[in-house]
Amino acid sequence: MPEHYYDKDDLKHMRELRAAAPAEFESWVNLDRIVGREDGVIPRKYRELIALAVAHSTQCVYCIEAHVKGAKKAGASKEEIAEAVLLAAALRAGGAAAHGALTMKLFDQLA
Repeated sequence: MPEHYYDKDDLKHMRELRAAAPAEFESWVNLDRIVGREDGVIPRKYRELIALAVAHSTQCVYCIEAHVKGAKKAGASKEEIAEAVLLAAALRAGGAAAHGALTMKLFDQLA
């Protein structure tokens, strides 16, 4: 049994996904290519910072690694990366607080 759930060797199983559902796999891969575009209105560095923030919100460790590399390669500083992470954390916390308000409403309605 592995000591942790995330192991880089697990990415080897992506071949199995590709073999089992090739069209869907290619569609998924193409979605991520949007980040690496150089011809978009949003500069590459900002695209990577946005992707990094979203990766933290979705908690995909492999995406986090890929977009840290991409952001650094695109010229993002450690401080910019840290801000992107903390912006994502703040917005994620905001979602929890908004659902907390809904919880209070439901509690009152179910009394």
